[in-house]
Amino acid sequence: MPAKYEYILIVMARRRRKKLPSEPIDVMIHGMGHDGRGVGKTDAGKTVFVDMALPGEKVTMQYTYTRSQFDEGRAIAVLEAASERVEPECPHFGICGGCSMQHLAHEAQIEYKKSTLYELMAHQAEATDYEKLPTLQAEVWRYRRKARLGVKYVHKKETVLVGFREKRSSFITEISDCAILDQRVADLIEPLKALLTTLESRSTIPQIEVACGDEEVALVFRHLEPLPGSDLKALTEFAEQKAFHLYLQSGGPQTVVKITPDDGVHRLSYQLPEFDLKMQFHPMDFTQVNAELNKAMISRAMTLLAPEADETILDLFCGLGNFSLPIARSDAKVVAVEGDQQMVERGYENARLNNLDNVDFYAADLTQDFSEMSWGKEHFDKILIDPPRSGALEIVQKITQFNARKIVYVSCNPITLTRDSKILLDAGYSLVSAGVMDMFPHTAHVESIALFEK
Repeated sequence: MPAKYEYILIVMARRRRKKLPSEPIDVMIHGMGHDGRGVGKTDAGKTVFVDMALPGEKVTMQYTYTRSQFDEGRAIAVLEAASERVEPECPHFGICGGCSMQHLAHEAQIEYKKSTLYELMAHQAEATDYEKLPTLQAEVWRYRRKARLGVKYVHKKETVLVGFREKRSSFITEISDCAILDQRVADLIEPLKALLTTLESRSTIPQIEVACGDEEVALVFRHLEPLPGSDLKALTEFAEQKAFHLYLQSGGPQTVVKITPDDGVHRLSYQLPEFDLKMQFHPMDFTQVNAELNKAMISRAMTLLAPEADETILDLFCGLGNFSLPIARSDAKVVAVEGDQQMVERGYENARLNNLDNVDFYAADLTQDFSEMSWGKEHFDKILIDPPRSGALEIVQKITQFNARKIVYVSCNPITLTRDSKILLDAGYSLVSAGVMDMFPHTAHVESIALFEK
């Protein structure tokens, strides 16, 4: 390597390793950022983002990162506590990155999420005159049915760690329980650690994918090298003893194989009693993590959408039909579009399972031009949109071609929701109502829903 490039790399490395101030400082916290951290200012007027700090508090902060425009830190002492501060339920809180707001009373978490949505709507979408929907809430603890647990063999301790990663770190948190995980999975953490420690392949199993249905639990073990026969036998016997479905994954999604029970069934399921629906899914499929909140969310979406038998309704980012099939129960004609062909097949599978023939599923990249696709040329009376965190920018920019009189937008990111809302408002729609849904209690994640009409 030429000397000048070596010099440049050395200079860049030194910049990245800028020395942090060693002395803690006291900071007054005046707000909370969208990631759940407290926001304050140093005596010099520099903005700081502080983990474990709440608005109205005075804390002692240890620096964790420094930049030219702002600094980051962690509260190591609370000098003046906010009235909303509570004792975290989980002993691993503060280290584990699985949740970030257990130190804030749940009622105050809801207010934070509401203010996040409404402030963004006002500032980004310039929308203030609309109905604020009551917050949807369900279980606060033991609600999480989908998760990705990290696995790490620690040579010095001769033990395996199973859990979420530490905050802003690649290290696995050493936990024995998890207060937000489905109880059936939380109860497996300690036995899993003990079992994995005995395996020859303990150093080559980096993660476990968790998926829970109403009746079944599935664990998908990712392994970087082929498992010895003794390890496979031990995992199989453990799964049979603990009554979960065991899957192995050696590479991409196509390498996932079921080991036990050897019944030829590769689906878990959840019920939507209000709509007399049973929804089946593969453990690697996307499903909502909070089953009870999902039921409430679908019910609210149907109330806002108000589908009728003579209408044609478009469901975008439809997944396996979580909204499509409840809409189809109204006898409306449903067109459901999803980017993943496998999920389209799952949608048809669930439609057949529930004897519904008034829904058509299509696979399409919804970030690309869809105007020449058959479904893209149709007129739709109403539209439901449930996009990923990146939002539905390309969709809402062309939304007027469908001439729908009503749009229900389900969002997992208020920043992209409010960005897209501004485009809908400029296109002639009015924001009728919006509200938050507490899909992820004790985290800064804000799930929301909004209704737009012509």
